[in-house]
Amino acid sequence: MDAIYIGIDVSKDRLDVAAYPSGELFSIARNGAGIDELIERMKTMAPGLIALEATGGFERTVAAGLAGAKLPVVVVNPAQVRDFAKALGKRAKTDPIDAMVIARFAEAMKPPLRALPDDMTRLLADHVARRRQIVEMIAAESQRERRAGNPRLKKSIARLHKALVKELSELDDDISDHIEGTPVWAEKKDLLASVPGVKDVIASSLIAELPELGTLDRRQIAALVGLAPWTRQSGQWRGKSFISGGRASVRRVLFMGAMVAARFNPTLKAFRDKLVAAGKPKLVAMIAVARKLLTILNAILRDKTPWQTKNA
Repeated sequence: MDAIYIGIDVSKDRLDVAAYPSGELFSIARNGAGIDELIERMKTMAPGLIALEATGGFERTVAAGLAGAKLPVVVVNPAQVRDFAKALGKRAKTDPIDAMVIARFAEAMKPPLRALPDDMTRLLADHVARRRQIVEMIAAESQRERRAGNPRLKKSIARLHKALVKELSELDDDISDHIEGTPVWAEKKDLLASVPGVKDVIASSLIAELPELGTLDRRQIAALVGLAPWTRQSGQWRGKSFISGGRASVRRVLFMGAMVAARFNPTLKAFRDKLVAAGKPKLVAMIAVARKLLTILNAILRDKTPWQTKNA
């Protein structure tokens, strides 16, 4: 008997569910009673895999409920599902169609099951995401202040800038308290921050948004973050490799760490300089530094051994 693959399109008020290859479609309310009903139906259908798209947080309670019922659930990247839909030639877009595309994506790609973040990890991730938003707002206000000519506008911008800086400080304190109050996280933070170029903000972001760090091999972790190079080749033609997909927020903090490490971490600075001397474009060299930094951090958490020059 063929395995059943379930795709769920999650919206604010509704869950559209599709089963592949049977083609069965149904909808359920996205509330407590609806999730309970979904769990019972999934238990009856005994699917090989249930896939949901990440949809700004609406999927969390659904995924948590299914995982709590010991059902095989995975949250997938919407961009990968959209690319898959294009490959299938699916131009129409409705919630039931989206659910069936997700189900077919699950059957074709069989994304690996991973433990879902617990409540504490999700809370930390929310704090880190909010910190990122505040930093972006501070940068935007700084740009406005430089362009503003009216003194009253400048005062308004300065007041908001001051409030944002105060909020950022309080968020940093909250994040630090969360991590220091959890021995496992505190140990991880110390290990990560032992690497020259990795400071508290980067370590906290990795703990919150990349809990798989230290549990996967170097190729898997690079692919998860979107730092694994994709090669384009056909016959004798070979195009440039590129990176895409993965967790963009994690990739951003790794680039921050790579830029610092390329200046102050002797091992990674030598690695970058060697690539540039060999003719690699500076951006390509920086991507390679970020990938090498990720590999080093993955090994450090895996082995529970702080940074040493030989880690590289």
